[in-house]
Amino acid sequence: MRLGFRLKHHFFSAFRELFVHHHGSLEFRAKTFALIIAADENARVENYIVVKEIALDIYKNDKDRANLLIISTKEMVKKVKDNNGLNLDTLVENILQELKVVPRYAKKIDIEALKPFLKLSHSKDTVSYQENILEFLQELKDETLQTKKQKG
Repeated sequence: MRLGFRLKHHFFSAFRELFVHHHGSLEFRAKTFALIIAADENARVENYIVVKEIALDIYKNDKDRANLLIISTKEMVKKVKDNNGLNLDTLVENILQELKVVPRYAKKIDIEALKPFLKLSHSKDTVSYQENILEFLQELKDETLQTKKQKG
């Protein structure tokens, strides 16, 4: 990443909510990516290449925004791996709570975009666990959108 972006990132990380347009949306996406990546104990750099590809597609080649999504995802995965106040259960709880507050975030759960992460896992147990996470996310998305439709 460019030096200018790194400097901007350090500044923004302290004030991310104030300066990043649609910060909540970006953080929600980062949580879904982190959930699937952190489920693999042997996650590699290739996971973040996939995140970047997806992010560039989502944000229409806005490299700064894509990099912010990658950095946010890496931070969350690191917190899970370091057991630094975040684990997979807490991440799931955070996703559930955010969907209750902002149901439209359910539209940001893209199961097809998350499937490439399964190809990066070498353990059958890990792949099975990640498949269960994808199934959970799909059910959560469907349930949230159905509830929103009934209310709206």
